[in-house]
Amino acid sequence: MPTALITGLDHEGRGVARVEGKVVFIDGALPGETVEYKTLRARPGYDHAEVMRIVHASAQRERPSCRHFGVCGGCSMQHLGARAQAAVKQRVMEDAFAHLAKSKPEALYPVIMGMSWGYRHRARLGVRRVPSRGGVLIGFHEKRSSYIADLSDCPVLPAKLSALLPRLHTLIAGLSIVDRVPQIEAAVGEGGTALVFRHLLPLPDDDVAQLKAFAAHVGVDVWTQAGQPDSAQVLVGADSLFYTLPEFGLRLDFRPTDFIQVNAQTNRLLVRRALQLLDPRPGERVADLFCGLGNFTLPIASLGATAIGVEGNEALTLRAENNANINGLGARATFHTADLFETTADSLAAFGRLDKLLLDPPREGAIAVVKAISPRQSPPRIVYVSCNPATLARDAAVLVHEKGYTLRGAGIANLFPHTSHVESIALFER
Repeated sequence: MPTALITGLDHEGRGVARVEGKVVFIDGALPGETVEYKTLRARPGYDHAEVMRIVHASAQRERPSCRHFGVCGGCSMQHLGARAQAAVKQRVMEDAFAHLAKSKPEALYPVIMGMSWGYRHRARLGVRRVPSRGGVLIGFHEKRSSYIADLSDCPVLPAKLSALLPRLHTLIAGLSIVDRVPQIEAAVGEGGTALVFRHLLPLPDDDVAQLKAFAAHVGVDVWTQAGQPDSAQVLVGADSLFYTLPEFGLRLDFRPTDFIQVNAQTNRLLVRRALQLLDPRPGERVADLFCGLGNFTLPIASLGATAIGVEGNEALTLRAENNANINGLGARATFHTADLFETTADSLAAFGRLDKLLLDPPREGAIAVVKAISPRQSPPRIVYVSCNPATLARDAAVLVHEKGYTLRGAGIANLFPHTSHVESIALFER
């Protein structure tokens, strides 16, 4: 069996080695380790492999806390300590800036870290009945597979939600349409927990009665979803959840199918960092593009600036407007629905004078927005929150090399501990 010395980690948390001149990505290996491995897929320029035996272990290796680690694909880095995980993610961000943006931050910000366990306040669990594997399976996808990893518990979920998994198995197995419930979406707010049951056939009365009894017994809100996310409706419980940003005195309501940051504690720290860098002041006009339900827009308005939130999803725009009103910020925070992937210089200029700009795009990034920046609409300061270092670096290249901005600083927020997900925040100044 071949042996390799691991020299680094890639952006997916796999060990990187070079064997006879060929790069090998090895699942489960850490930098500094010597391992025996088995090749899973051979490509002309590289191989994918997995660890079979650790000959020499890294001092940073930890015993995974989850019994499903290695089978479940939800986490890939539990075998690495939390601070070492953050260091790896920071290197991924720095490498993206160096190779894709041909630029380097003037400063590296301290890593934003919150809870490492029990942090995941939103999760989409797959459901499948497989008699040959014991009945109903509920969990995330298996590693490198479309199969469902059957979870009896999950330490990255809040304790109450993790403890519900065995009961959910029993509940689903007892439904008459057991084969037509492909997904359960879970959302945890500060006031409660909601479960959204996706169903591909109408729910018979007996199944509805079982869902209601389950909700009453375990103390959760139950929703049903017959089609797209906007078809979700409450069956038992409250018609919304909420989270708070205490530093800004804010409460934000959301539906369980809405996008929110899954790590509530780290999100609070990320919002604080973003507002410190942005430094919105009374009298300034600040735009928050890809604003969602107001996670950054409302803190901006709470500090006295005029905040303009722009979001592509009309339902989220309406939710953001409602959140502004319930927080008494309707006069200082306005919201618009627009396709920001089609932004032009004219559409950006239509928002009027912008003193500062915050960007928080999805993985695709904000390339249309940064290309649309022009001399007539060129905010002196931009804070960019990113969930994809590659598109952040791509957009940074435009801002730095074409639009006259300087990359003042950047850092990461470990929003998804034990996964390879990298959340970054960067400051640009003209």
